[in-house]
Amino acid sequence: MSVTDLPLVAMLRNRMQWQQTRQKVLAENVANADTPGFKAHDLKAPRFRPDGALAAAGLPGVGLERTSLVHLAGTGQASPPEERAGTRFEMMPSGNAVSLEDEMLKAADNQGDYQLASLLYRKSLQTLRIAVGK
Repeated sequence: MSVTDLPLVAMLRNRMQWQQTRQKVLAENVANADTPGFKAHDLKAPRFRPDGALAAAGLPGVGLERTSLVHLAGTGQASPPEERAGTRFEMMPSGNAVSLEDEMLKAADNQGDYQLASLLYRKSLQTLRIAVGK
């Protein structure tokens, strides 16, 4: 088993590849902001299944064991995060549904997430090198 086949490293690598692809999609949305009839596109984020397997690319996942019924259960006091469904703004008369503000916010969020994933990837590899004595 190589180092890159470890579940954590494989998930981080998969996440960074997804974010690179998403950045291309967001850039295409911005580039076509003036194209009549163009609809903005986005990628569906890879999700973890409850059994711990990664939904995208068949990668192994990290599972969590629930030792009590109250563990990992929400208290019901916090409201769920709002998901952006479509655009908050009206479509322009040309039929274009791209909002530059939304696309730039998504691109900035994506960049921050990519930097976090790459930092975690680098630190994971450094930790493995320390563990092997290099």
